[in-house]
Amino acid sequence: MRFLFYMGHPAHFHLFKNTIPALTEMGHEVKVLIKKKDILENLLQNAGWNYLNINPEGRADNKLSIALKLLKRDFQFVGICRRFKPDLMVGTSAEISHAGKLLGIKSIVVNEDDAEVVPLFAKLAYPLATKILAPHCCSVGRWQHKKIGYKGYHELAYLHPDNFSPDKSKLEGIDTSKPFYILRFAKLTAHHDEGRKGINTEVAQKLIHILEPHGSVYITSERELEPQLEKYRIHINPLHIHDALYYADMYIGDSQTMAAEAAVLGTPSVRFNDFVGQISYLNELEDEFGLTFGFKTSQSVEMYNKVNQLISTIDLKSEWNTKRKVMLNKCVDLNMFMINLFTGMIESKKEV
Repeated sequence: MRFLFYMGHPAHFHLFKNTIPALTEMGHEVKVLIKKKDILENLLQNAGWNYLNINPEGRADNKLSIALKLLKRDFQFVGICRRFKPDLMVGTSAEISHAGKLLGIKSIVVNEDDAEVVPLFAKLAYPLATKILAPHCCSVGRWQHKKIGYKGYHELAYLHPDNFSPDKSKLEGIDTSKPFYILRFAKLTAHHDEGRKGINTEVAQKLIHILEPHGSVYITSERELEPQLEKYRIHINPLHIHDALYYADMYIGDSQTMAAEAAVLGTPSVRFNDFVGQISYLNELEDEFGLTFGFKTSQSVEMYNKVNQLISTIDLKSEWNTKRKVMLNKCVDLNMFMINLFTGMIESKKEV
């Protein structure tokens, strides 16, 4: 069988990095398409994957550029699909559902952000998709009839213990003899980020002031860093960032994905942005499992207090590992779930 996967963000490489090799080992033919986004292409190159970048020049972060690039990629997708003839297309983009509907090819849009948080994406991708794969807690709006739900999170496709074994030897440049903390700064420039803020320079410096007396501070950032922050930038192979997150004593950032990654790895996770309270899977990780804490940018004092409280907690990581085990016992290994789902959809004439 033939599968086409499309990735538009570094997180999507991690989402599918175990599923794609497994399908290949099963004898299926897989084609991988990407577009330029942050370190996505570097991740595929470091992993030694074959892929096609259909948007190497990237785009500007405005609605006109987004629309024009989407239209261009739609045409590219149709041409590629006519040549490759996939049995199933999988990804986190609207293009696969557009090309799939036009050519009669099944498509699965994979997402964990609520439709209300990414309304433009939902309106572009969901109406023409064959199915939508999303956590049970995630809203897909009026397209609920297309949803295939599961108990879990994207991050468990690559950070479930069956798929990930942390390796401290990969943490070159990190002093693991003492506690260390990871700060993450996202760009927050996507169309659905409009009007939302995260960690600014003042907040970053305050966090460093709180954390540094207790251990080392490392920053991973999508945006450019000011000179006073640049010296904290982490120097590590991007493929090994999850090893660093696993061994870190705390994560603090304005990235949704990395907050969830830290949480499912059993690392205390604090997120600080204006999406807090609006994203169901992070709400679940916080309210049901107590693995992460969210604060809006108007709650900086409360956030600083929580960080101080966590630092002062004895055996903090041990407490979080116990919480992690509870979460893992209730959730699926998403990698295995996807393998069974994708092969089942094209090997059976029945609806999944």
